Amino acid sequence: MWQNKHLHPMNFLHHLNLPEMKSPQTLRLTHEDIMTWIVSIANEKGGVAKTTTTLSLSGALVELGYHVLVIDLDPQANLSLSLGCEPNTSYRSLINLFMENTPISEAIKNTDIDHLFLLPSNTEIGLAERILPARSGYEMFLKNLLSTIDRQFDFVLIDCPPFLGAITLNAIMASDLLILPTQAEYYSVFALRNMMSLIRQVRSKGNASLRYRLLITMFDKRNGIHRTLSAHLRNTFAQGVLDSVIEVDTRLRESPIAGLPIIYHASKSRAAMQYRFLAQEIISYVKE
Repeated sequence: MWQNKHLHPMNFLHHLNLPEMKSPQTLRLTHEDIMTWIVSIANEKGGVAKTTTTLSLSGALVELGYHVLVIDLDPQANLSLSLGCEPNTSYRSLINLFMENTPISEAIKNTDIDHLFLLPSNTEIGLAERILPARSGYEMFLKNLLSTIDRQFDFVLIDCPPFLGAITLNAIMASDLLILPTQAEYYSVFALRNMMSLIRQVRSKGNASLRYRLLITMFDKRNGIHRTLSAHLRNTFAQGVLDSVIEVDTRLRESPIAGLPIIYHASKSRAAMQYRFLAQEIISYVKE
């Protein structure tokens, strides 16, 4: 069946050209090293729980007392919808800030959760793929915007669209850590090839200290393929895979409908506990 053996999941992972992996010691940062920690959640593959992870992780961090800004860069605006913000043009998004030269502080919205703030998406953000590259140095636009609100938030979480372009490049250029939500399934694993290439590109363009970690999502421990591919991911990436695993949980589907992160919607659910563990794992990289 596999005429090209290099495309077999196991062979593909074995031959994957990984960017340099930063050691755990270099990943642990103090607040003195960096004022606001910026985390992008991205993967070229759609349907791997990027938005779910952004929403759920933000709630877990807020529960621990952190001030968090979430940025919705996806034209589908699912994160904005989940937090009660309809994607119409009355809300400024990244593209409006770019075209109007508006301060980012004027586009940030309060949410119904204390200490959780949103820079929403809207129906115009898709224009960014065409308009952003027209300006020299466009890759640094979001990074420069975020520098104007440094120390106002402990964490900035960026929900990226499911494609690699000017928007995603802007997000990752601004980031200290890239989280790659990944299902233990073939299409999701195969998409990592382009993500590894993008990481090398971002490091060469000026974000040399970018760290990345895989987060296994939508995991079904009863599924033999999930167990096998999860083990191969850990063998291939080693410390590049977070200890946290997000399993399939129907309560996660209810969370956006409720307009709340899973921590607040179903605080005792398995998913809530797993995202709390993820938050603690991320914090362990920030604190000594």
